[in-house]
Amino acid sequence: MESNYSNPSEFIFLGITSDPDLKVLLFVFCLIIYLVIVLANLGMIILIRIDIQLHLPMYFFLSHMSFCDLCYPSAIGPKMLVDFFAKDKSISFIGCALQLFFYFFFGDSDCLLLAVMAFDRYMPISNPLLYTVNMSSWVCYSLIVGVYMAGLTDALIHTTLSFTLSFCRSNEINHFFCDIPPLLSLSCTDTHINELMLFIVSGFIEMVTISGVLISYCYIFLSVLKIHSTEGRSKAFSTCSSHLTVFTIFQGTILFMYFRPSSTHSLDQDKMTSLFYTLIVPMLNPLIYSLRNENVKKALGKLRNKLIF
Repeated sequence: MESNYSNPSEFIFLGITSDPDLKVLLFVFCLIIYLVIVLANLGMIILIRIDIQLHLPMYFFLSHMSFCDLCYPSAIGPKMLVDFFAKDKSISFIGCALQLFFYFFFGDSDCLLLAVMAFDRYMPISNPLLYTVNMSSWVCYSLIVGVYMAGLTDALIHTTLSFTLSFCRSNEINHFFCDIPPLLSLSCTDTHINELMLFIVSGFIEMVTISGVLISYCYIFLSVLKIHSTEGRSKAFSTCSSHLTVFTIFQGTILFMYFRPSSTHSLDQDKMTSLFYTLIVPMLNPLIYSLRNENVKKALGKLRNKLIF
């Protein structure tokens, strides 16, 4: 048995559900959400690009978040949608590795961008006159390069460790995409190193993100307390509300997914959590920013008027 599966040429997804009626509902649901993800995030990127009033560091980072929110669901979504009704739900060994790589690369980059955006929110509140000086183009591009390099490093570590294992138990993945927990469950070799590195490397990224956001908002809170006018305080807090909402949803899902005790893991439960993380969250991010950010709403209004007239 071991020789048959030690080096599989492909994996087979078992999918989200085998219930025919539920498949149709989930397909329609996921298709609508994926289309919203593509349109909303692509629309946000284009809007920030064409509206000169959004050529600020905050929206520069927001455009990169929209790019990541577009890319990592796209590494999973199209294949998942096809597999709802496909007889052949297989994915090649290399395809599975690439899917895992891009999932972690863009997912980690998205995560770290939350810390960068929290720091960016602190700068104009603490010293608005020096905001454009402190957050110069060089600083913004350096932060973005750092974010993508960290995401690339984490993705390479997890992909390399995962695909040097021997998969001798089966080639059927009880999931709808190539993720670490279901892959480890197929391995007949020791996976303690994989689990340890998942905890250390991804835990480090989580620690950097959460501590960066918390420290930034502690300073933001202290700076806001120095503002005497109620209107000024309200305006300062309103600029942070969108970011805090996205941060809470994003981090809450990740912590639940990857940092639970292994004894509480259920692959069926993980599938539903992953569905929320890979589709719902990337859809919500641009909607939250567009609905709660006055500058984005104004830019959307101007663009709509141009298209109409």
